[in-house]
Amino acid sequence: MPDERERLIEGAKHLEIALSGEQAGKLLRLLDELAKWNRTHNLTAITERGEMITHHLLDSLSVHSQLRGQTVADVGTGAGFPGLPLAVLDDKRAFTLIDSNNKKVLFVAHAARTLGLKNVTAVHTRAEAPHAGEPFDTVIARAFAALPDLLEKVAPLCGPQTRVLAMKGKRPDDEIAGVPASWRVIETRALHVPGLNAERHLVMLERAAVP
Repeated sequence: MPDERERLIEGAKHLEIALSGEQAGKLLRLLDELAKWNRTHNLTAITERGEMITHHLLDSLSVHSQLRGQTVADVGTGAGFPGLPLAVLDDKRAFTLIDSNNKKVLFVAHAARTLGLKNVTAVHTRAEAPHAGEPFDTVIARAFAALPDLLEKVAPLCGPQTRVLAMKGKRPDDEIAGVPASWRVIETRALHVPGLNAERHLVMLERAAVP
């Protein structure tokens, strides 16, 4: 455990995140819970502990600096990534984790309770379902759908000021070219996740200003 904790804290430092010992402990406990549930519920294909640290925890934390506002929706959260690690890091923001797979939502709710995360709400619904509340300040999705499809699905969650963060592998130039005129790409940047030997990119979008 000390080696894992040190590795996680050092990895976060490379992402310019000062992770406390308590936060690192919560994140590693999240992996413990995921491993337990995964034996019977098949929540993730990544089961090697080192890969879980890089692919789930550090990959999730790599987008923290781009969150905006106080309310964040994680669409297609799966087993809670990136939403749960971001909520551990940032207890001042409210995170709503959305997925259409009920057993994954049950895990997210369990993990939030186990880690004492009062800032997490787990919601079992489809991303495109009507949203009755206020628009979210940030909507984030990791490997959820091609950009045009993603933007169509998350539209009910977004207002004029909402920032959409799409986490991708390779730079999705074809998808970017297909972004509808009602949206604009703010920036596309490469993400460098410590220990993860694969391309990662973040596409940041917002609604285009109406003339």
